[in-house]
Amino acid sequence: MRTGLAFWSILKKDMRNYYLKPPNISWGIIFPISWGLMFILRSTTPVDIRHLLPGVMALSVLFGTTSMLAVTITFERKSRSFERLLLAPISLNLLMLAKTTGAIIFGLANAFVPVLFVAFLVDLSGINWVLTVVGVFLIAVTSTFLGLFIAVSVSEVFEAQTFSNFFRFPMIFLCGLFIPVDHLPIFLQPLSFLLPLTYGVDVLRFAINNTGRIRLWLSLLVLLVYSIGLFMTSRHNIKKKWIY
Repeated sequence: MRTGLAFWSILKKDMRNYYLKPPNISWGIIFPISWGLMFILRSTTPVDIRHLLPGVMALSVLFGTTSMLAVTITFERKSRSFERLLLAPISLNLLMLAKTTGAIIFGLANAFVPVLFVAFLVDLSGINWVLTVVGVFLIAVTSTFLGLFIAVSVSEVFEAQTFSNFFRFPMIFLCGLFIPVDHLPIFLQPLSFLLPLTYGVDVLRFAINNTGRIRLWLSLLVLLVYSIGLFMTSRHNIKKKWIY
């Protein structure tokens, strides 16, 4: 009962102080629309909007989760408020889950903003919505734990932003969001398959257009392994660097 109340209190505080602020909500709406319009307007031929949807959704989740979590945890550590949370009578695992759940929820919400807009433009029948939600959730979890890993690896907010871009911008071009992996130069393709977002986008392609190129079970397994690995690595870094 006490641990559940602590979890809910931390989550509610983060949602109120960070994620439900008007600038963040508007950013979550404008960002995916801007990326979608960029690819539509720059194309000289008719664009299959439904084909672009998995990439826009994955990109919205990636930037929404990592941007918020990496900065907020770094800021809280700098202001020493995170250290007060470490004194709370809950386990470190539960504390980390409480701090990351808000980012996961924010990422899920961001992912379905473009879906709402696309629904007015194209027919979305035939989509496997259960697999879509599972895929978006796994992308959100993996991206959130990537943000957590970044946050516990740096000490300044500007370092968190720079380190985030070190991971995020290569993913835009290497993970098949808009350019299929097999269309990339052959020497870059192995790097694409080392990045978790490649598998997340492929799951969404299976769910939305039934055009995935990687075995579905393999993509889901890789996302789970990345999520667990990033969480455990971040936990190790917190115990090593923040708990003396």
